[in-house]
Amino acid sequence: MKKTAAKNQRGLGNRLRQMPEAVFVCVLFFVQAAVFLIFRDRSYLQFHDNLDLFVPHYRMMKLQNAWYAHGVTLPVMHGLSRDLFGSEWILYNILHILLPDIAAYLIGYFLKILIGFSGFLLLARDVAGSRASYEKRLPILLPVAAAFGMIPVFPTYGIAFTSVPCVIWLLRRIYYREGLCAGHPVAGGKRVLPYVLLFVYPTLSYFSYHGFFILCYLAVGALILWIRDRKLPFRLFIAAAVLSLGYITLEYRLFAAMLLDRTVTIRTTMEHGELTLSQALAAGAQEFVTASFHSQDSHTYLVLPVVMVGVLAVNFRHLTRREAGRMLRDPVNGLLLWIVLNCLNFGLYQYAPYRHLLESLVPQLTGFEFARTAYFNTFLWYALLAILLCRLSAAAVEFSSGLFALVRPAVPVIARGIACAAAVIVMLVPQVYNDFYYTVYNHAYILLKHRETSRVNYREYYSAPLFERILRDLDYHGEWSCAYGMHPAILNYNGIASLDGYIGFYPQSYKEKWEQVEAPAFAGSPWIKSYFEDWGARVCLYSGSDENTYEALRQMDLKDRRLMADIGELQSLDCRYIFSRIRFSNAEELGLSEIGTWNGAEADDPGEISPYEITVYELPRAGGGTW
Repeated sequence: MKKTAAKNQRGLGNRLRQMPEAVFVCVLFFVQAAVFLIFRDRSYLQFHDNLDLFVPHYRMMKLQNAWYAHGVTLPVMHGLSRDLFGSEWILYNILHILLPDIAAYLIGYFLKILIGFSGFLLLARDVAGSRASYEKRLPILLPVAAAFGMIPVFPTYGIAFTSVPCVIWLLRRIYYREGLCAGHPVAGGKRVLPYVLLFVYPTLSYFSYHGFFILCYLAVGALILWIRDRKLPFRLFIAAAVLSLGYITLEYRLFAAMLLDRTVTIRTTMEHGELTLSQALAAGAQEFVTASFHSQDSHTYLVLPVVMVGVLAVNFRHLTRREAGRMLRDPVNGLLLWIVLNCLNFGLYQYAPYRHLLESLVPQLTGFEFARTAYFNTFLWYALLAILLCRLSAAAVEFSSGLFALVRPAVPVIARGIACAAAVIVMLVPQVYNDFYYTVYNHAYILLKHRETSRVNYREYYSAPLFERILRDLDYHGEWSCAYGMHPAILNYNGIASLDGYIGFYPQSYKEKWEQVEAPAFAGSPWIKSYFEDWGARVCLYSGSDENTYEALRQMDLKDRRLMADIGELQSLDCRYIFSRIRFSNAEELGLSEIGTWNGAEADDPGEISPYEITVYELPRAGGGTW
């Protein structure tokens, strides 16, 4: 038996070596790894909802030894509960607990690819049934799985996006009463193992992005199977209970904050769009074509047209053969319908009557983003592509006469070429979170143009050595501060207690307090006023002229150099320092004392040079006296 297994492994290895797609995928992965290993913290990573949000939060918790702490507050926004931040039991977060932040970020990036690639192939092997059928389709499956693993989605929850095939595979194992090896039912303890893995699956996922909807889909699927088979799918209901318990256990802080804490938060006042019905439907159609920025999967450029042509061809074939029943049962149509419904929900969620209906059904989830069903389309598009290309390749055997016979040898090659092209597009198209593309582009620009780009890289964005120098000179000991001309995340990352910050779940009372702080700015900034009042997750010192004061640019050149803020309100929050990239034209008028200016270009070590010039202002102490 061992000899047979070894022989089979050698046979599979030989087939993979003879398969150019396997070499192609390895080259893609190697190129990405080489780029990030070369540039490391000089990589150009996306700032928006990434370096300005989770990375500084994780760094702050590490500096405060707060990852496993309870009943403590963190030095952001005048003190927020540790429970409002990430779980200590999520795989991506564990990386940030154990490793330096840039290493954790890059390892998380490649784990997303590995998990997506492996999970896609694992599910494909399960669906294929036989090993021979699976191996026959590997030339198409390998590059499509690679494309799915590399999709440039929201980095912190990238693993949650690409682990979706893994949970589907586990649920199939449970439903078909099989162990982890495909082929035959098993008995005894091996049947329990899929349930154990399902319980710990939330370490790869995130309840607010995927978990809630996975459970909803599971309930709907179990109901459909119950109706179809006229038999209760008992194992799926057990699976739903196990998965729910896993999420509650591993994300207990999130559930406690959502369900047990009675504090009124900004989620209750957030505006989610007030589109008309026709506008909401148009938004859903746009989502179908391009996908929203957190889940941009590059499907627009090749996958979408190939899938739509393929779906039309499949259904035309069913109709010409008078197979209406098979057309209704065809998984291709089922997956496309799933995508359409997700997009429809995405659009309708911005239509107030529909959104209020959902919130009335589950009042505890008021403000919850039900539109995130669209996040599952990242997997569904590539699953559809794989199925249709495999069918196209298999259909070549039917081209036996006339012109079809001449093109028959080219059909499998075309199918494999489309699969490889899909992977290249994912890797090279400049989507929002395509860190690989922007790292290559910016370094190529510097090399060819002999000058810096307008963007800053990871190391420059946080400029840790510069802030170490500033804090040492200030003899800083945790005094409350604010940022101007840069994102408050930079303060959080560098261990500075900030009254400003960025988090999507905090007390409404603090938002109202910050509206008083920013009242002078809002008076001259109608757009920013609306932006903050309708959303409020980004708490910053804003411009009084609708200029962006926190964009991650190498040169911050604001036309309006006034600080427009209520100094008295800042004093009431014990604010002592303002760290600013802008020298205020009205500092004396506001009673601010300029402590000094630190130029990042003056560092002795070339590796510590920063594009920032930081001026630190001190506020007068509330009630008079000295600090």
